[in-house]
Amino acid sequence: MALVKKPVTGMKDILPEEMEIRDYVIRVIKETYRSFGFTPIDTPCMEHIENLCSKQGGENEKLIFKVLKRGEKLKLESAQSEADLVDLGLRYDLTLPLARFYANNANRLPSPFKALQIGSVWRADRPQRGRYRQFTQCDIDILGEPSNLAEIELILATTTTLGKLGFSGFEIRINERGILKAMAAYSGFLEEDFESIFITLDKMDKIGSFGVAQELEKEGYARESIETYLRLFEETAGAPSGKEAVELLAGKLGEFLDARLKQNLEEIIESVETTKTADFCMVFDPTLVRGMGYYTGTIFEIAIPEFGGSCGGGGRYDRMIGNFTGNQVPACGFSIGFERIILLLLEQGYQIPSRPKKTAYLIEKNYPAEKLCGVIQKAQKERAEGGQVLVVRMNKNKKFQKEKLLAEGYETFEEFFKDR
Repeated sequence: MALVKKPVTGMKDILPEEMEIRDYVIRVIKETYRSFGFTPIDTPCMEHIENLCSKQGGENEKLIFKVLKRGEKLKLESAQSEADLVDLGLRYDLTLPLARFYANNANRLPSPFKALQIGSVWRADRPQRGRYRQFTQCDIDILGEPSNLAEIELILATTTTLGKLGFSGFEIRINERGILKAMAAYSGFLEEDFESIFITLDKMDKIGSFGVAQELEKEGYARESIETYLRLFEETAGAPSGKEAVELLAGKLGEFLDARLKQNLEEIIESVETTKTADFCMVFDPTLVRGMGYYTGTIFEIAIPEFGGSCGGGGRYDRMIGNFTGNQVPACGFSIGFERIILLLLEQGYQIPSRPKKTAYLIEKNYPAEKLCGVIQKAQKERAEGGQVLVVRMNKNKKFQKEKLLAEGYETFEEFFKDR
């Protein structure tokens, strides 16, 4: 059987040019998040299948790469269900592994705990621009902080990072699950139907208001409730962004909306707008749902015009850790869309600022061994001073070799011949 040289569908080989940018971006992310007090951790790439299938991951639970039992535990001939075959799965995000990590290690961690986690995740999704089946996530989370200080710090850390990478004019869209529920209740929907309605609402940016109305009608909901519901979005859409839009919607919802939710959202928006260092704006978006089933409060998303879709998001998930321990722990997180950020930087021809000087030492093929140590020592000295030095044998076609090295960013060349 012939070997296949192409990578698996939805996964990709990363060439040196992209890898250099990825390394730089991760360095900026880590440095910035550390400056906000976040501490790096790591978790295994595989999780217990019962954790991954706990009805907290929304649609992502349908996209799990499941792992067969190993060795004597795998009994194909007697298996009657999937549970007899599968006991592990590749993680589909970093949030659920973090909740398990915290539940297992809370007594050794400070409270509140500010976690930074960067790693690969896997989803058996349909590949498209900026979406892969294996991709890197960069998460920051604050565990044990019940106040909106968590949301404010998460948004500021993430937007500061984007600003350092040269992004400007983007939006942080924000909403509150409590507001979503209040809008549904005001419109006459039953509480047991809320999650189903939100799943349909989450398609608003793809199918529009008319498409949402059609889907809700097909599901059997009353036309009067659907019209009332969609009218709320239409009326709010004409309002200014931020606090003014929250105020307008709260006025319409009246007693259906807890005044504390309105105040909480307004404080987050005002605090971020007042203290931000990057060029972006906070936008209240009542259609924002975020598909993960574990969100309990504030939710937010990054919208960068050049991409045309979400470039990251997060929110509050105060009940997830309690599913492991029985004790509820307030939690809030933000995941930056690393792969999409990299895609945009590559499309913009991004150049890494202040990179070290790159020099290539070209050594003639038959260069004497007794002289080679002197060349390597010289390279070592330059490396110790912060330079990047490539020591390589000289090709027969030296002109072509130099052209390739120039394309890789090598600025200067030194040549070493046996008779010099």
